[in-house]
Amino acid sequence: MGVMILGLIVFLGVHTLTTLRGPRAALIGRLGDMGYKGAYSLVALLGLVLIVYGFGAYRASGYIAVWDPPVWTRHLAAPLVWLAFIALVAAYAPAGKIKGMLKHPMLVGVKTWALAHLLANGDLGSIILFGSLLGWAVYDRIAVKKRGDKGAPPAPFGTGDWIAIGGGTLAFGAMLMLHPALIGVRVFG
Repeated sequence: MGVMILGLIVFLGVHTLTTLRGPRAALIGRLGDMGYKGAYSLVALLGLVLIVYGFGAYRASGYIAVWDPPVWTRHLAAPLVWLAFIALVAAYAPAGKIKGMLKHPMLVGVKTWALAHLLANGDLGSIILFGSLLGWAVYDRIAVKKRGDKGAPPAPFGTGDWIAIGGGTLAFGAMLMLHPALIGVRVFG
């Protein structure tokens, strides 16, 4: 589990750097915009690889049960993850009502995804992994608000919304099929 925790520190640490405007600006000044983005991407990728590898190693060594989630929480997790995928796609889709309503759809997607997984999993590794990501997303949303970033402006329902709903639904469907192979857990059944 130590590798996963190290990965979380690296991944969430570099993502937290974006909220620290002074140090971020200093790094951009030292590395240049492209150098900063390249270093940021490499460090984030390293953190993600450590998280995935560490969580896989933790799962292979056996779960450390903390609580036994009721069956209904697993049923609630699926529609929450579907909504999380819609929010994630909305973050990159053209302006629309969903994007404007959520203001920061990427953060809403991460929070919803992490919460869904916390509801459905009661083992220590899952609580650390998904709890850390949820905590970071809440922190980042507060930081964005303090910075005065109002997020996506209100917009009428349109093409961006259809892209978010369609793309989110397709991504959710793909994850339902791939989850057993990638994660080792069937979503249903």
